[in-house]
Amino acid sequence: MALLTIRTYPDPVLREIASPVRHITEKIHTLSSDMLETMKLSNGAGLAANQVGVPIRLIVIDAHLNQDNRPLILINPEIIEMESEIIAEEGCLSVPHYYEFIKRAKRVFVRAMDMDQKTVEINCEGLLAKAFQHEIDHLNGILFIDHLSPVKKGIFKKQYNKIKK
Repeated sequence: MALLTIRTYPDPVLREIASPVRHITEKIHTLSSDMLETMKLSNGAGLAANQVGVPIRLIVIDAHLNQDNRPLILINPEIIEMESEIIAEEGCLSVPHYYEFIKRAKRVFVRAMDMDQKTVEINCEGLLAKAFQHEIDHLNGILFIDHLSPVKKGIFKKQYNKIKK
């Protein structure tokens, strides 16, 4: 396994809309393993492929968020349904050292393909629901800071420029 470089804001690859995965190849298997290792070593809860510079629709989610206690590797994930709302603090490996309260759906129903090319459907809430929304946003070129109000975005830009220096 290899440690991958996590791209950070304002890297343009983070704004790309990721392409669907058509075939699960050995390259995809290697990438997903490397993403899991990178996520763990970076203390992340999830990671999208475009965060490591590969704009394809692949995400990994930490085992601790899954009730089966196994990491999730999902291809072409999509949120089918969302329910209720909750506001909770979020951070991002691609926007290091910055945290903010974000409004998300409390419960989501996600459909994806696993590494065996089987359809997986997951109905969840809590941290796993938040992780799905966050990582699927990445696949659509959206960062958690895009959910901020205009005033908070202005504050973010000033604070983040100081953090980066």
